Amino acid sequence: MIGAGPAGPPDLSNAEIVDYEPIEGPDARVRLKLKDGSVIEVRLLITNILRAGNDPNTGLPSYIVQSAPIVRLVESPKELRKPPLRPGSRDQQAIPGFG
Repeated sequence: MIGAGPAGPPDLSNAEIVDYEPIEGPDARVRLKLKDGSVIEVRLLITNILRAGNDPNTGLPSYIVQSAPIVRLVESPKELRKPPLRPGSRDQQAIPGFG
């Protein structure tokens, strides 16, 4: 189910959790090269899948997928980097050796 459509949001009062197993592999990741030269890796963490009845227009089952994106910086150009700040420092000095 992509959107709620004209019928409104699905009724989740009777939704049931549906167990699942990955088909392609347990850890599918996408690497993206950004225009600023950085490379990030994105993985979608599925927390729950709920069957929320059937679509009234098509009769097909409707599913709600609860997920969280996990984003990891793989590489970045040196010119985008800044030195990290010292934890708890009022003058926000950089930690020596970084940057």
